[in-house]
Amino acid sequence: MEAAEPRREITVWVNGIRYRRQVPVRMLLADFLRHELELTGTHVGCEHGVCGACTVLWDGEPVRSCLLLAVQADGAHLTTVEGLASPGGRLHPVQEAFRETHGLQCGFCTPGFLLTVAAFLRDHPDPDPDEAAIREALSGNLCRCTGYQHIVAAVKRAARLLAETGVPAVPRHQPAGGEGA
Repeated sequence: MEAAEPRREITVWVNGIRYRRQVPVRMLLADFLRHELELTGTHVGCEHGVCGACTVLWDGEPVRSCLLLAVQADGAHLTTVEGLASPGGRLHPVQEAFRETHGLQCGFCTPGFLLTVAAFLRDHPDPDPDEAAIREALSGNLCRCTGYQHIVAAVKRAARLLAETGVPAVPRHQPAGGEGA
């Protein structure tokens, strides 16, 4: 008879909502987000942290959720692509820029790009960012559609939209009352 995999209780805040769950100690953070919380915008591409499709923000910093265990996130505040749009469904300026400039391509890699770009533009709020700096920031994310030119254009457009609207590049989620389902 095989022993049951050990589990541990964790509490995380994802997009401002608190979740408390018993999770297998070896469960990847990406699997936790996708399968336990049903936040399927986080994609798993290479499972080696190379492609960036699984990027989420951990306390505002981009991380590869396929390289982290869910138990490591105990107490963390995470932002997934679902947390970029406003609660009413209005697109975040970074999302709007990708839509406007055809930076979405097939869309598989898009959530990772969006979160990487949000963090980059938070740290580099220049409304006219240097293209070399943009390409350096994007170098950790792979687009299999080879649509980088549109993605670079999206970053430039997003920088202008953020400057015009004053919307924070990385949403500041206020902890919601209660607990997520």
